[in-house]
Formats: sequence, C-alpha cells, structure tokens
Amino acid sequence: MRLLTTFLLIALAAGLSGCGPGAGKDTPPLWIIPDMKIQEKYKPQQESPLFADRSASRRPVAGTIAREGFVQDEGYHLGHSGGQYVGKNPLELNQKTLLQGQKQFNIYCAPCHDRTASGGGIVGKRAGAVFQPANLHKQETRDKNDGELYSIASDGRRTMMGYRNQVSDADRWAIIGYLRVLQRAGGAKIEDVPENLRAEVR
Repeated sequence: MRLLTTFLLIALAAGLSGCGPGAGKDTPPLWIIPDMKIQEKYKPQQESPLFADRSASRRPVAGTIAREGFVQDEGYHLGHSGGQYVGKNPLELNQKTLLQGQKQFNIYCAPCHDRTASGGGIVGKRAGAVFQPANLHKQETRDKNDGELYSIASDGRRTMMGYRNQVSDADRWAIIGYLRVLQRAGGAKIEDVPENLRAEVR
C-alpha cells in the first residue's frame, strides 16, 4: 500500500510539472532545459528599482545612430542634400561605368522607355492610353539635374514606380550617366562625330 501511494505521488508531481507557465499541447510536460521559454527579464514599461525614475525602459545613449537608417553620404544615397538636388553625377563616367549603366537601363528602364529612352517601350504599347512612359529626350528632362533624375529613378514619380530596392545606388547613378549619353546621342549632329569616324555613321 505504501509503495502504491509513493508511486501515485510521483505520478501526480510529474503531471503537475506540465502545468507551469506557457504549458500547452506543444510544450513537453517536463522541462529539463527550458532554454528561452522562461526568462528573467523586464517587460516593456515595467518598473525597476535600479534606476531613479524606476523605469526599466531606457532611452538610447545620446548620439546613438541606428545602423539601418545610417547614410554616410546623403547626396549620393538620395540624390539630394540640404534641400538641393545633386547637380552632377558623383561617379567617374568611364567606359566601365557606362556599360554597367547600359546593362541596368536595358533591364529596368527599357521595358517602358525603350532602349533609346524615347518612351516607346513594350509596356506603353500594351497599356495604350492608360499608361504612357515619358520621352526622356524632351528638353524638360534634359534640363533636370542628375540628382533629380536619380531621385526619380529611386522613388518614382506619378505612375512610375521607384527602383531603390531593386537597383543599387551605384547602378542607379550609372543609369543616369548612360541616360545622358542617350540624350546627347539623340540630339547629336554629324559635326559632333570625329572626322575619322563619320564614314561609319549611318
């Protein structure tokens, strides 16, 4: 009888051990190692006797900068700084940069603006009157600062979506550099071509 009573007490203790905080159908009845399930920690807005204001929630140290929102060069990242658009492309516009700009332009911009930036891409043709991409050779676009064009490419304007999350900062600046090449080529005259290359122009 005493053995049966001892056995029942052990079984009862084991059963009650599964009734602790957070116990449920997905929780084992006996927690040998609770890991992170039970933590000695303060919840938001709880009191703490450790601080004079008795608040466990502390403000960040003065001067703290969140890594997610830190931008070392605002003009390079946003295309504007201090309320002014960046006037000139910060990249060195060499052959490598322009070829990268061409590649990215043909991927992300040409479907709407076509490969010449004239606004005759397949998207506009399929959309009809609903959506007509801009002709980037128009004087109003040519007159925009590089920073404003970069900002439009980043954040979008009117019906155009922004590509900040799809295209890196450097590639968006490279696209603007390549667009300037297309604009210059679109308004070029034969006199702008070196004499030794004019025979190759069709």
